[in-house]
Amino acid sequence: MTWQKQHLPKEHPPVSSGFVGVLLVNLGTPDAPDPVAVKRYLKQFLSDRRVIEIPAIAWQPILRGIILNTRPKKSAAAYSKVWTDRGSPLADITSRQAEAIAGRFGENIIVDYAMRYGNPSLETQLTKLIEQGCDRILIAPLYPQYSAATTATVFDEVAHVLNGLRWQPALRFLPPYHDDELYLNALAEDLTAQIGALTFKPEVMLLSFHGMPQRTLEKGDPYHCHCQKTSRLLRERLEDRPDWKGIRFQTTFQSRFGPAQWLEPATDDTLVAEGEKGTKRMVVAAPGFSADCVETLEELAIEGRDEFLEAGGEDFAVLECLNVSGSGVKMLEALVARELSGWT
Repeated sequence: MTWQKQHLPKEHPPVSSGFVGVLLVNLGTPDAPDPVAVKRYLKQFLSDRRVIEIPAIAWQPILRGIILNTRPKKSAAAYSKVWTDRGSPLADITSRQAEAIAGRFGENIIVDYAMRYGNPSLETQLTKLIEQGCDRILIAPLYPQYSAATTATVFDEVAHVLNGLRWQPALRFLPPYHDDELYLNALAEDLTAQIGALTFKPEVMLLSFHGMPQRTLEKGDPYHCHCQKTSRLLRERLEDRPDWKGIRFQTTFQSRFGPAQWLEPATDDTLVAEGEKGTKRMVVAAPGFSADCVETLEELAIEGRDEFLEAGGEDFAVLECLNVSGSGVKMLEALVARELSGWT
């Protein structure tokens, strides 16, 4: 509702209030699949102290002197393989997820989306929701498994934006949902449907999660444990179903970067090892990603396929993320509705 002018002093600026905002947040993407845009994106992403936990005095010369002069061209080539006429797959799917659940919670609930790095930025989208009259906002990081390098950076940026505001909205944050029944059931339903549509019977199912440096586990980050728990609970839901009988499950970690020790086993190493030891039919799912992106569409579906086939494999498939599937949208709606309790 908009405050009536007669309730305000003549000099008071127009103010709107009474709405509730829901902001879906994903990691981010460059604005275009070219080296300039990718360099801008990587500079923001890799300058986050939670993402790269090396002291800035040591890291920034490496970032600016080496990485930002070499990596953007390679990354741009990867993005160009998956870019569509709707732009970045990650941004496109996240926007459609927001559109899919908009209007399902009542007329005073405004649903939108933001990227932690790149556009549309958290600052832009939070400011827009507040200007639309949202004095209560649910921030929904779409990371099922908590990590300081993902979930916590959303908290940091939201706090940074609010630090400059006089009138601040009340906030809620969607908690990690790695072991939530809604998430696990959505994955089981969606993956089973996709397995049933394959033209081959897989021998092995890789559950590939984004990697993190080993030191994050040693410092107490729960990410590794969350990934392992998701894998265990999902496997328990799937292994007795007819479509999954006889399929062997493995949990792996992808997207290694730099010389540090990362969580293992690595997805790329596992694909090669499986092919070399005689596995012929492989399927991969990425349950830690809420939407398909360059890591699933290029790293897994293109590079991963090549690695497995060159090692001796014959049939290979990467299953889609939940995206805007029926089960995925139903899950998002239920998660959001639960967190909005008392506000709607």
